[in-house]
Amino acid sequence: MNKKTILLTTISLVFFLINAESINQKKYLQNFNNTINVDKSSTAILTAIKNNILPNGKTYNPSLEGEDLKRDFQLFKKAYGNENLKILKKNIQIQHDFIEEKIRLANLPTVNEIGFQINKKTLKKHIEILASDSLEGREVGQPGELLAADYISNHFKNIGIPPYKDSTYYQKIPLEQRVIESANIKINGNKYDFKKDFYTYPNFNQIQIKSKNILFLGYGIETKNYNDYNIDVEGKVVAIFSGEPKDDQGNYLVSGGKEKCPESHWKFKLNIAKEKGVKAVLFINENYESNYEKTEHKIDHPGVSLVQKEEPIPFFYINEKITNNILGKNKVEKIKKKIKSKKTPHNKLINKNIFLETQNKDTFFSGNNVLGFIEGADPKLKNEIIVITAHYDHIGVIDGLIHNGADDNATGTAALLEIASAFQFAKKSGQNFKRSILFFPNSAEEKGLLGSYYYVENPEFPLENTIACLNVDMIGRMDEFHPNDSNYVYLIGSNKLSTDLHNISNYANKKYVNMDLDYTFNDPNDPNRFYYRSDHYNFAKKNIPSIFYFSGVHEDYHKHTDTTEKLVYEKVEKTARLIFHTAWELSNAENKPQVDKENDFKLNRY
Repeated sequence: MNKKTILLTTISLVFFLINAESINQKKYLQNFNNTINVDKSSTAILTAIKNNILPNGKTYNPSLEGEDLKRDFQLFKKAYGNENLKILKKNIQIQHDFIEEKIRLANLPTVNEIGFQINKKTLKKHIEILASDSLEGREVGQPGELLAADYISNHFKNIGIPPYKDSTYYQKIPLEQRVIESANIKINGNKYDFKKDFYTYPNFNQIQIKSKNILFLGYGIETKNYNDYNIDVEGKVVAIFSGEPKDDQGNYLVSGGKEKCPESHWKFKLNIAKEKGVKAVLFINENYESNYEKTEHKIDHPGVSLVQKEEPIPFFYINEKITNNILGKNKVEKIKKKIKSKKTPHNKLINKNIFLETQNKDTFFSGNNVLGFIEGADPKLKNEIIVITAHYDHIGVIDGLIHNGADDNATGTAALLEIASAFQFAKKSGQNFKRSILFFPNSAEEKGLLGSYYYVENPEFPLENTIACLNVDMIGRMDEFHPNDSNYVYLIGSNKLSTDLHNISNYANKKYVNMDLDYTFNDPNDPNRFYYRSDHYNFAKKNIPSIFYFSGVHEDYHKHTDTTEKLVYEKVEKTARLIFHTAWELSNAENKPQVDKENDFKLNRY
């Protein structure tokens, strides 16, 4: 329908009843004359318009051309005056705009139709490219990561999302790569071998530390009901047990249950030690050989961290041989039994000379966060932003084997790309959404959530305007708890900060997708602690309501066998649609999700 036809149709709607053609022209004229004889004010004129009365008393034919319309305007002007003609034209325009909007809305795709733009065929294409051997596992700082970033940014460009700033889609992440070239421990002149007797990770600056004593500090835990820090530790090298003490019933003394307290985590222990002024930490590792095998990759592979002013505290994991030198032979079990029976901490200053040394090689480089921004349509609400994030990096090449990372996290990245396509399709189709969407494929997640951490500390869009974060990480496989069911997804964190977000999520699922939402890992006592292990967590720490979409771990997690042929593409498709519809509901909600729960994250300290 062209504009000319719409205008003519509009005028017919303004001036005529549906059955106007059946009404006698003389009755029109009589009504017209009666009206203008009563009152020539605007009120009377608008009444005449409302009753479909033409000045010439005839039934108007909407197929007539412009000269006939001009004639009627002239007759109206003569009968009613120029000012009332302006009122007529304004009324016609209002009606015209109304009809035009109705026609536009009638031709718009529905929200459900937009959601179905996300399909497994296109998702599979993205995943096969991102998880191909040519990208060499997409390790941050390596050529494969840049190729992946280029692929993602080109997708944004191709669907019409412009660069967010300065003609670029990239936020550079300043990173440092560190290799341990050598490490030494000497106690009373006895030299120990790196990797055989002790190991560490390339996490801290190279050091030379000399001390005339070693402080044994129990488990190195400080809580309200258990505190190993009842002695001066400043400037000391401390030796501590890993983990947390247990009672005779097998319950942990600090947590009081079967699950360890957060304070027993090694990173937490390092942070509290640093706060207290400790020089270095020796972790007494009773299962040294097996633990070394599990972490060998982290030891030998270059460590990556954000370029930072303040370095972490030095730390070393020591074997039985070194432990016996410090504490005495067969003393570990005796000390543990003593702590268990008395349920109190135990510490001791040991007068032995210790020398700690590491030599590192540091290399500085950049990773790439990619940002695609689609502005909302509401003049006010467009300033509020929903972040959809997925890490696109993986762990690269290990021992000559490409770790493709098909599930981790080519699936999540592909989902993000297609959700972006769906929103852009909606915008181009005229199906407006109110709030803005930031699509945030990030890097260096595998190095410790570094890309997302860097963004929240250096946001390109104000965090105070960010109302929610939807994070997708590994959605293409079934885990051991759902071996024959692909219609599930784990939702983690939806109700941690906001009841509103949780309710909107459930509503979107019920209305559009109907997946089984599994909240198993949402339990604060979940030993896997997945809530703290993906990129939404950095947003949640800033009090931004967040959801983590996840399908669980599997036998190929972080192995070179995480490949595309093992994926369930229908699952990826359905989960991506769920995230799209949740974001759509958030974008168009009358109010943003309110933070009605306290941020009490037990691991907030690291």
